[in-house]
Amino acid sequence: MASRSTRSETPASPTRVRRVGLLAGPLAAGALLLIPSGLHAVPGMDHRPAAAAAVAAWMALWWFTEAVPMAWTALLPLVLFPALGVFGTGGIPASLGRAALPYVDPYIFLFLGGMALGAALEQWHLHRRIALLIMRAIGTAPQRLLLGMLVATASVSLWISNTATAVMMVPIGMALIAQLEASEGRRLEHFGAALMLGVAYAANVGGIGTKIGSPTNSVFAGVASRRLATEVGFLEYMAAALPFVVLFVPLIWWVLWRTGRRDALGPGKGVDVIQRELSALGPLSAGEKVVGTVFLVAALLWMGGDFLRPALASWVASAFGGFKLLGKHYEAGVALLSAGTLVLLGRLSLRALARVPWDTLLLLGGGFALAAGIEGGGLSTYMAARLEGLESLGPTAQYGAVALSTVLLSAVASNTATVNVLLNVLPGSLPLLAVSTFASSCDFALPAGTPPNAIVFGSGYVRLPTMMKVGLPLDLLAAALLTLYGLVWVRFVLG
Repeated sequence: MASRSTRSETPASPTRVRRVGLLAGPLAAGALLLIPSGLHAVPGMDHRPAAAAAVAAWMALWWFTEAVPMAWTALLPLVLFPALGVFGTGGIPASLGRAALPYVDPYIFLFLGGMALGAALEQWHLHRRIALLIMRAIGTAPQRLLLGMLVATASVSLWISNTATAVMMVPIGMALIAQLEASEGRRLEHFGAALMLGVAYAANVGGIGTKIGSPTNSVFAGVASRRLATEVGFLEYMAAALPFVVLFVPLIWWVLWRTGRRDALGPGKGVDVIQRELSALGPLSAGEKVVGTVFLVAALLWMGGDFLRPALASWVASAFGGFKLLGKHYEAGVALLSAGTLVLLGRLSLRALARVPWDTLLLLGGGFALAAGIEGGGLSTYMAARLEGLESLGPTAQYGAVALSTVLLSAVASNTATVNVLLNVLPGSLPLLAVSTFASSCDFALPAGTPPNAIVFGSGYVRLPTMMKVGLPLDLLAAALLTLYGLVWVRFVLG
């Protein structure tokens, strides 16, 4: 997040918001527990829906206001679900077991393995080489340079974290701007803003495209598995999500170029910067070759899982006493095996692993635990009855309402917090939940929702009015495109 002075706090300052959130969380939980409402009268459920709602409200308020570190909030179900009897009879040990089980969900290990592979790409700078080669291939005229930055950033963000992608691409973008400014002999305020915003926006959107591209995608897969008893395969997810990335990146380019072209740039010398950066990397090293090979094999195994898993499942069932190998077990196994191979080959160091955001795993586990409590406590049944009005709407209105509300919420809350809450209360339609997941990464107007948006503020080319002026139309475009995309494509792939 961008740093802000705390000398003269205002009611809207981050510190004040956190203090309010710190109190609002437990107060809201207490109100839901103590004040009689329909939640206390769900047939056969006694107090459990109210207890689940209390924990959900507490977690949502702390997540949205960032009152405490988000990973700490994610641990609340371990204490509150057993204490409040959310899972009903069975005693504290059984309730604790049900609350703890989601923290070791296979999708968490899939994301862990994916983050480890991303750390290996970063350790050997292979992601940087890939990005530079993509930019050189697209071209170095100003409009092509902007498109190349978008495509390169989105392509890398498919496989490593959005934040790491933005951190890597900002210095490349700054070097390109400096070269162009030296060639033009003036400051390129508009093109610089377009290029920096392109890094943030493409990092966010690129993460939509694969299961390991963003924590939100793992949340979606976990909710689909637990709430709908549906396994969304790696290739199936890519088929649903990746076309949106391909469609939306050119729209981002079109909106940003309307800003960037105001500097009336000449041909520029961006090619010199790209070639210099590639030369600094030197020839492809042995480490890069090994990491690239392991990563490619992992990607092929993930994408071919629907064809390979049935034969493997039969062997696993006979070897391990009838254990049912689900898609999430297979994908997590591929991820961990690939990461372990790189460690054993000495191509993934402990120092690189230490940079992995381990707290994200707790955040995912807390989201899955929240989903389990909402389902096990009967709150999902209660919410489904309350949301009958949304389900009675036509498909266009449903997708439009979900896409727009998710985009707006993700502008003021992190995308992971947004999906952790929304995916557990929206109607149980897999395509609808997928559209909400995609929309959570479409935050373009404010720096609060995603780290890439905040990172580019350090460049000196992006100001809040500029981000809002460019980002608000993109927010609306994303909601409109996702409405149409959900109706035409996602329903076809996941319906």
